[in-house]
Amino acid sequence: MKYAAGSSVGRRELLVRTAPACAMACLGLGSASDLAAAVSGLPCQEVHKFDKEMDRPLTGRQLAEAMNRSFFDVIRTLRQELGEPEAIRLLNLTSEKMGRERGKMHAERSPDTSFESFVSIFRQMASGESLTATVEEDSENTFELRVSECLWEAVFREADLAGDIGHAAVCNMDYSWPRAFNPAFKMERTKTLMQGHDCCNHRYINTADG
Repeated sequence: MKYAAGSSVGRRELLVRTAPACAMACLGLGSASDLAAAVSGLPCQEVHKFDKEMDRPLTGRQLAEAMNRSFFDVIRTLRQELGEPEAIRLLNLTSEKMGRERGKMHAERSPDTSFESFVSIFRQMASGESLTATVEEDSENTFELRVSECLWEAVFREADLAGDIGHAAVCNMDYSWPRAFNPAFKMERTKTLMQGHDCCNHRYINTADG
């Protein structure tokens, strides 16, 4: 069964739709805070200047580039000082740990550690704004996601850090994530965009009943 990837509501748009008038005004989304207070009947809480949203809209690509700029510098330094094989080894260790941490956090925030709870987040990713993806299989014990475009691959490639080193920095975490969520779950993959293939073929499997 296939599901075409769609578009999701942007965070700012969602906030505008759902936030109370007072909160909208405090975040700069309403016309004036006094108007919001009058509508809600409650005073606005002052937001610290460090936490105020800035009116500097960024595209998803620009945000991903900004978030990874320092990381790119670290990767380049590792490669220059230690050579690519050692840099890849260290990045694999780091991303594996990150995957375990994400898997544990995912489990803590899920209602249970069933396979259905695990794959639900990947269904959301398939229709999100950072991937172009289709669900190729969605059964009781198997979930396969085919990714034809990935924002992270795009920014790493533009930084000339795709290939095996980009895979070690980012994609390798995908293997430890499911095991940390539930030891019976695993991911199989034979292709990644980061390594120059035509897609990423993530296949998540529940081995408990297999």
